[in-house]
Amino acid sequence: MRPSGRSPTCTAPPVGGLFFPQSASLGQDRTDYSTAIQDKIVYAGTSHPSFLTASQDLAKVGELRVLPKQVERLCQRIGLERCQERDDQVAAYLALPLVQRKQAPAGVTPPPVAVVGTDGGRLQVRDDSWGSQAVPASPAEDSPAAPTPPTAAAPPPAAGQGATNASAEAEEKGPHWREDKVAVLMGMSSDTHPNDPCPQIPGNFVDPTRMHKLVRQLRKGVPVEQEPAAAAPPPDSEGQEFAAPGQPWQPPKMEHKRLVASRRNWDCFGPMVAAAAWAMGLFGSARRAFLGDGSENNWSVWRHYFGSFVPILDFIHARTYVHAAAHAGRSRVEGWRCYVRWIAWVWQGDVPRVLEELRQRQQQVGAPQDGDSDGHVRVVVARSLSYLQNNQGRMRYAEYRRQGLPITSSYAESAVKQINQRVKATEKFWTEQGAEAMLQLRADRLSDDQPLDAFWQRRQQQTSGQRPYRRVA
Repeated sequence: MRPSGRSPTCTAPPVGGLFFPQSASLGQDRTDYSTAIQDKIVYAGTSHPSFLTASQDLAKVGELRVLPKQVERLCQRIGLERCQERDDQVAAYLALPLVQRKQAPAGVTPPPVAVVGTDGGRLQVRDDSWGSQAVPASPAEDSPAAPTPPTAAAPPPAAGQGATNASAEAEEKGPHWREDKVAVLMGMSSDTHPNDPCPQIPGNFVDPTRMHKLVRQLRKGVPVEQEPAAAAPPPDSEGQEFAAPGQPWQPPKMEHKRLVASRRNWDCFGPMVAAAAWAMGLFGSARRAFLGDGSENNWSVWRHYFGSFVPILDFIHARTYVHAAAHAGRSRVEGWRCYVRWIAWVWQGDVPRVLEELRQRQQQVGAPQDGDSDGHVRVVVARSLSYLQNNQGRMRYAEYRRQGLPITSSYAESAVKQINQRVKATEKFWTEQGAEAMLQLRADRLSDDQPLDAFWQRRQQQTSGQRPYRRVA
């Protein structure tokens, strides 16, 4: 160009192209995509089973040519930003006085019934020999700095850190399988009753075909090869007496839910769940419940952060152990008759009667001995007896139904399956940072309040128009 005006230099136009003056006002982060396009890419990357299919659908449906690697990098960058926000919220929550932590925040209306459920899933994480350490991104696609640990008690570590020991989490099917933690927080509505609204166990809980299928899915207590075959209940009067179906039970109605998911260890996961529950106003609800299976990790979170919530053992897991112990060492008909009797008592909250018969059964078969297989009758009975004894105080199901509280952790189980649809497969391997970022985005995607919508608005308002370079120490 030909210089003109008071400044004859010709360096201004090239420099002006690097620093567009409207970037900050338009909420641009100096990447190759606008905020609206980034939203679409992240949505596709978290909703589809792989980054490749997300790229293909973006090209077909949205007419956007985004390579799978670009989808992956953008999802990780945005996911780590959401992890940073989450860690800041946890730090702010832990810094509150204890009295305020146990109340609903100002301006938040608590739901009639507050329910929290936790569970664990599985995904594959690459080990160090595969280069699991995150590689610094290029300046054009730089990721934000790892979240800074807050100074409050029980601080969560930076993204990708604080995971449980790999050797302790490895499963038989491979050394790369690790545990991810999932929590579902729900606002529910239900009525209270002067008495148990469903004292007679519903028929679907004493259906032999359904029970056989459930045991095979959970694989609790009895190995698959030793499970009794499905059969109709015994036609004698004793079996019919306990198998008579009662009125269908109506569980509480879910109004809204929020999911929390992470690869951090349980000591770090507990504050995340508590901070999310506080933001939803769950601590201010008149009726509160915490649901879980028999894992000690679930009840450790309950003791430390949800002590004011009524602890409830998942009825489905309880009846699976009852089913295993009832059939151990018995014929199919005799075992089914025993199961129907025991599960009716459990449904009514009369667990001591079941424990008494289980102790008698243990005396008959004897205590477990060295060399007994996992499916040996002595081992199965002892395992079920220990399980019911340890959780007896969380099995007052008649009282829970009277208060209008849920008695199954199916909501948490469903949340784990929905998370697994994106992160779990035999061919999928994640880095720690990539897994943490995707778990956060997937939880946001499945939450009713859609936290990402507000995140994109905040992100545009905070954009400076400069590239988010990382400061190297």
